[in-house]
Amino acid sequence: MPDGPNGWLILDKPRAMGSTQAVAAVKRVLREAEYGKVKIGHGGTLDPLAEGVLPIALGEATKLAGRMLDASKVYEFTIAFGEETDTLDTEGEVVARSDRRPPIAAVAAILPHFTGAIEQVPPAFSALKVDGRRAYDRARAGEEVELAARAVTIHSLALANDRTAMPVDSAFATTTGRSDPYDPAAPLELADSITLVAHVSKGTYIRSLARDIARALGTVGHVTYLRRTKAGPFTESQAISLDLLNEIGKGARLEDHLLPLEAGLDGIPAHILDWTSAQAARQGRVVSGQALPVGLFLGVHAGVPVALMESDGSTAKVVRGFNLPDTAKKEDT
Repeated sequence: MPDGPNGWLILDKPRAMGSTQAVAAVKRVLREAEYGKVKIGHGGTLDPLAEGVLPIALGEATKLAGRMLDASKVYEFTIAFGEETDTLDTEGEVVARSDRRPPIAAVAAILPHFTGAIEQVPPAFSALKVDGRRAYDRARAGEEVELAARAVTIHSLALANDRTAMPVDSAFATTTGRSDPYDPAAPLELADSITLVAHVSKGTYIRSLARDIARALGTVGHVTYLRRTKAGPFTESQAISLDLLNEIGKGARLEDHLLPLEAGLDGIPAHILDWTSAQAARQGRVVSGQALPVGLFLGVHAGVPVALMESDGSTAKVVRGFNLPDTAKKEDT
């Protein structure tokens, strides 16, 4: 029977599958591959209607799943103009309609207003709790759900395919000479839908962003397509399909797709610990007596991650320890 795996399996989650179902699929495949009981977690929920990058943490990597939840994400999404639904996606009932369709130039011009630190009201159909119950449970029961606005950061927001030469940081009136983007005499290309790419902070609701963009354009809209292309350091180029995942259960090598635990710590420097320091860190004790980097770092001994540590340059304390086998002997270090 193989040893329990430790690391990241990046799944390209298909549409209609929930994140919990995806975790269950990985558990099933690992059982079929005779890995036995393996700790599994995921690094950020994706709605069933969304697809794309879903980091699955295995073994000791589950200790970093919380950090992944806090990481920024990149999404590609399509807003269909003309109808707003109660769920802000294709699953809900239509609650508002508009005949207005925005010019593509107007969409590009308005994006800077939704870039940077903004406030947004989460969708009523969300997993946030209201008086101890999930908002979506209250909404499905027909209750009026009021959620407070929350601060989020949109690091970047752009057209997926820039079909206008207009600078996105210019106002529509400045670049077109028109004050009314809905002037029927204006020879502008109107959009029934538009696809955008957004790099966002944790807690951002793309459905709310789509709703607010459509309303700011003088119309209404909802999300018809949503794909996560990046979660923290993980990209869609590293993701495997459900079919490839199932092949692991039939004998394909997990190692061909498993990323190391430290792949989830992109941007955090590694520091080699001597044998004595590594033993101290494994026991949760403060490390001192050797040159240490300042700030957060990954302590490594004999190529094996020992602990995520925080240092002031002279001493370091363990933030998160990893229980990984280290076969190095004291006399070899």
